[in-house]
Amino acid sequence: MVYPKLNRISILLGLLLILGLAAAACSQEPETVEVTRVVEVPGETETVEVPVEVEVTRVVEVMTEAESAAANIPFADQWAASGHADASAEAFIHWNEDDPAEVPANCAKCHSTPGFLDFLGADGSAFGAVDAAAPIGTTVECEACHNEVAVDLASVVFPSGAEIVGLGPEARCMQCHQGRASTVSVNDSIVNAGLDPQADLDTVSADLGFTNIHYYAAAATRFGTWAMGGYEYEGQSYDPKFDHVEGYDTCTSCHDPHTLEVQFDECTACHTDLRDAEDLVDIRMQGSLVDFDGDGDLDEGIFFEIEDMRTILYDLMQTYAAEVSGTPIGYNAQSHPYFFIDGDGSGEIEEGEAVRDNMFNAWTPRLAKAAYNYQVSLKDPGRYAHGGKYIIQLLYDSIASLNEAVATPIDMAALHRNDHGHFAASEEAFRHWDEDGAVPGSCSKCHSAAGLPLFAAEGVSITQPVASGLNCATCHSNLETFELYVFDEVTFPSGATVSFGEGEPANTCINCHQGRSSTTSVDRALNGLADDELAENLRFQNIHYFAAGATLFGTEVKGAYEYAGNEYRGQNEHVGAFDDCTECHDTHALEVVVAECADCHEDVEIETAEDLQNIRVSEVDFDGDGDVTEGIAGEINTMAELLYTAMTDYAVSVGAAPIVYDSHAYPYFFNDAGEGYSTWTPTLLRAAYNYQYVQKDPGAFAHNGQYIIQVLYDTLVDLGADVSGMTRPSSVQESDS
Repeated sequence: MVYPKLNRISILLGLLLILGLAAAACSQEPETVEVTRVVEVPGETETVEVPVEVEVTRVVEVMTEAESAAANIPFADQWAASGHADASAEAFIHWNEDDPAEVPANCAKCHSTPGFLDFLGADGSAFGAVDAAAPIGTTVECEACHNEVAVDLASVVFPSGAEIVGLGPEARCMQCHQGRASTVSVNDSIVNAGLDPQADLDTVSADLGFTNIHYYAAAATRFGTWAMGGYEYEGQSYDPKFDHVEGYDTCTSCHDPHTLEVQFDECTACHTDLRDAEDLVDIRMQGSLVDFDGDGDLDEGIFFEIEDMRTILYDLMQTYAAEVSGTPIGYNAQSHPYFFIDGDGSGEIEEGEAVRDNMFNAWTPRLAKAAYNYQVSLKDPGRYAHGGKYIIQLLYDSIASLNEAVATPIDMAALHRNDHGHFAASEEAFRHWDEDGAVPGSCSKCHSAAGLPLFAAEGVSITQPVASGLNCATCHSNLETFELYVFDEVTFPSGATVSFGEGEPANTCINCHQGRSSTTSVDRALNGLADDELAENLRFQNIHYFAAGATLFGTEVKGAYEYAGNEYRGQNEHVGAFDDCTECHDTHALEVVVAECADCHEDVEIETAEDLQNIRVSEVDFDGDGDVTEGIAGEINTMAELLYTAMTDYAVSVGAAPIVYDSHAYPYFFNDAGEGYSTWTPTLLRAAYNYQYVQKDPGAFAHNGQYIIQVLYDTLVDLGADVSGMTRPSSVQESDS
């Protein structure tokens, strides 16, 4: 059918008009378009269709990028509601009023999609640098993370220059969420001001300014000393990467990679008392039973420990600035450069003071370091979860540093820097292998988080990743029911197998707290040499640390060196309810349950763990000093001192080098020139082994005190020392404590 010419044109224009009215949010630019007009030809019975030009309004729907993506791309709705897509955020509009209006090259990597692609080299440029400013108007869009280069990222280089390798998808996140400064940056700023970071601590310099970590440096917090994102003080050791439980140990396993929100429902599988995401700040695991901020509250979350320590630091910074810099300082989190002159002395920076012309200008290296760490502790909102104990260490050390320079230092006695031993990730027991990159199989059972579980399951130890201390999964096979790995019996270095009882929790402890040597290994090293023969090939045999299990089981495992022909005490059987590791020590804090000891030992005033050294049951004067009221610990200490003297005398008598002991430096025994001791005789090596044994089990007096006294007595005899006033304990079981 052919419609009359006016009807056809009217229908076309009418449709266009309706569409135009219906699209209030659409573009309505006038445009000339071609339509068909029906024309009647005079004298003909038919009509013809003739194209004509008509100016109409073309309806073009304008969609935001987020809306367009949501219509076509998986997870686009989630992304569109995230901070990465917020086109109105300061992170993406900060440069809109600049001339030229562009994102500078040093900011474009993280504040625009073209800049990130430039950094990756996904735009054809070189990888690892932004070559040009980026246009304004973009956010962190899909293409930034979903391209061939980004998906293959497996490493990240931090501002300190440290590179973390072997990463997964989180490598994409960490390119930006790493901060923009480090220990190195702060030291460089001090050097550039003509000062020495260590020698000119309290010198004010107009050329020294504040160094800013920047925002959301979650990766720097999480990787701790491996990234050196905080200011790390010379001579101190710091926590490395915080290891959460398996499966929830990366950016993308804890955060939804598109909404960026913490996957709270996953948290509640272990943290069962949480009601909503706001409660995450209240988390405190059994592995953190130290009152870091000194307020006496061990129930508060690590978040609050950090907040209180930052408050202490801020107050001390203000005291230092007034006393040493001569200019009062204040902080305003909303205004760059954050630190300003507190002109009215109110302790706060009001709006009128938070202006660039009033920025703080009396920096010293000491204050610059502390201020940097103050900012580090603020600019990662998830600091308490990403690496809370690393942040606590930074704050603690900053407080300690400022304390050195103020007239009235604050009392730090109640503050704590490190967690308990099993969770003290900054300590040598876990940091020893950082340069190697792995813990060897001979050490991994006790010095890595995954070593003991493997040993429990397979009975073997292999190389493991370096650890951030032990964690819940080290001892617990199930993190919902918290069942322990079960050991029915445990084999010691001597080859002896012992047990506290089938499946007893204390068996878990003595897998590691058993030492690494024994009478057997010492005898093997001596290899039939004459007792007083100087032997160049002999090396010191080390029991290792905290061999409490070996002490407790005594001659059953022969952890100390036992002299042939002598009898020694076996397992120290204390009273029934307090007869193994987990009954006498808090299983997480590791500290002795002192209050329980006081219930029985009423003759000794017991308020602290140190008071336990005053306990004694026997009335025998073992060390021969005439004091039968001192604790068993005192008897042991006297005999150990006499042993050290006897060793030095013996070395001289046989023509060996003078011998010197240092408990903190391997290999512990040195000659008087400070070199590792090398002129051993079998007699001297046995004595040194037992001397070290006593030093390395600080609880030996309680674990099996009279066994230790037997060992010391026999060692003194072997060295030819005078023991005429001493008494060797009987080998018949008699409680020590």
